[in-house]
Amino acid sequence: MANVQAMCTSFKTELLNGSHAFGAQGANAVRTVTTKDTFKAALYLVSASRGAADTVYNTTGEVTGTNYTAGGVAVTNATAPTATGTTAFWTPSASIVYTTVTLSTAFDAVLIYNDASTAKLACSLHTFGSQTVTAGTFTLTMPVNDSSNALIRIA
Repeated sequence: MANVQAMCTSFKTELLNGSHAFGAQGANAVRTVTTKDTFKAALYLVSASRGAADTVYNTTGEVTGTNYTAGGVAVTNATAPTATGTTAFWTPSASIVYTTVTLSTAFDAVLIYNDASTAKLACSLHTFGSQTVTAGTFTLTMPVNDSSNALIRIA
């Protein structure tokens, strides 16, 4: 089975339970969140079969290669979640970059997950065309952070 782009089903429930903090906020009626969670991005092989059913980061189907560390790279999270109309959205504030890697086996997906959570909770899987890299830098350029294009959108 192929990788399928999706917001992880468990992530939707976890949002309602307050398990993820993409931004800090002041005190509200229930609690105060002063520290954002940290997120990471792990790459997966074409044959990995990742998608909406993912609940946590794991190494099954993750790429391996020179200068790639299991778990992927940190996601730059300097942009606070926001909303326009009825859509809330968030996009990493910088491209996701894997520097000087050799990844010889074809990969086509990246899992964004909450590295601050004990279980490494999965957020979303994003697919792209099949890639390999030989001693190069692989960059995932982030979309415009708006209600139509953001990496994560909730309408």
